[in-house]
Amino acid sequence: MNTELFIAKRLFSDKGDKKSISQPITMIAIIGISLGLAVMILSAAIVTGFKSEISDKLIGFGSNIQIVNYDTNISYETEPIDKNQAFFSDVKNLKGIKNVQEFAIKAGILKTKTDIQGIVLKGISESFDWTFFEENIIEGKSFEVSDSLKSNDIIISKHVAKLLNLKLGDKIAAYFIQDPPRMRPFKITGIYETGLAEFDERFAIIDIKHIQKLNNWNENQISGFEVLIDDFSDLDKMTKDVRDIVGFHFNPDGTKLRVLNIKEKYPQMFDWLNLLDMNVYIILALMIAVAGFNMVSELLIIILERTNMIGILKAIGTRNWSIRKIFIYQSGFLISKGLFWGNLIGIAICILQDKFQLLKLDAESYSLSAVPINLKIWHILALNSGTLLIIILMLVIPSYVISRLSPEKTIRFN
Repeated sequence: MNTELFIAKRLFSDKGDKKSISQPITMIAIIGISLGLAVMILSAAIVTGFKSEISDKLIGFGSNIQIVNYDTNISYETEPIDKNQAFFSDVKNLKGIKNVQEFAIKAGILKTKTDIQGIVLKGISESFDWTFFEENIIEGKSFEVSDSLKSNDIIISKHVAKLLNLKLGDKIAAYFIQDPPRMRPFKITGIYETGLAEFDERFAIIDIKHIQKLNNWNENQISGFEVLIDDFSDLDKMTKDVRDIVGFHFNPDGTKLRVLNIKEKYPQMFDWLNLLDMNVYIILALMIAVAGFNMVSELLIIILERTNMIGILKAIGTRNWSIRKIFIYQSGFLISKGLFWGNLIGIAICILQDKFQLLKLDAESYSLSAVPINLKIWHILALNSGTLLIIILMLVIPSYVISRLSPEKTIRFN
């Protein structure tokens, strides 16, 4: 039988004197732990949710991994590659690959009778995964791309539609500055809004055949391949696997292909997202420190109130470490009570925000219309176990005060 644990349980269940000084101190400590854990759960859920939402939007525009021509050209006039590549089936059959799709891009100008707007036209083929855009189309719908017929449909952003005073079903002309200059008419079949202003202001979706024709490419020439993967956390591994397959593949004209992932394409965006982790670490450290010092104060008060009991235990030969374990066990029960209420509060707020989006955001500033939530069970388990362990360790040192108490003086203590 664990005597220390038995005594600690009895002390924990004993309501004691309601006028006892430890009662309000204990309540404050439990409230501090509860609120601290709730704040930690919310911080982790909001920051990881924000990072996940922004990453998904970036991937929606640029995919997880791209296979393109290995040149130093940083404009939107790309050098083509052949879509009939020997590695295509090997990449597509890799475990963890969701989709491989062809794409082509070209810069142009959208013009109405009164306004003009620069645009980047992204050409897509029948293999294009519409999931992201279908989730973000606010008016109209996606269009169908086939091998035989060329579609004149275009999907533009709400931002561009507002600038050019366009609406669903309108005709719009796109002009291309080249020799000779060319124009293509399109019909607006969809209007999307992602909240990422940098991309909403820039991209429109059309049939890839238009770009092939404008660039004098044949039907097998494209700007590159976009590779979508199942799990973003496997990005680095999947990038390596794709690179191993593509290798240093040479095109017939002697040019090479390169593989780059979304982090390499937009490093500034992901560096900014990674900085958010520091905010979470600071919040976690502060909340655990506050909860820990509250429990240290509570432990010292409990020891002070149980001085007579400590003296009696010492008088009958109980070792100092055994007595310390009693109070550490009792503190552990109090911490667990605080963790229970902290989980209840934190998880409840996360669920309410996720379902009803009660807390709104300025989409122009944050790229999101509401506070995002990404509630993971392993986050909750890690926060609970980490908080419990760290606070218990913080209590070990102040519990040494028990070894300095004399049995003779403590039995007579009143």
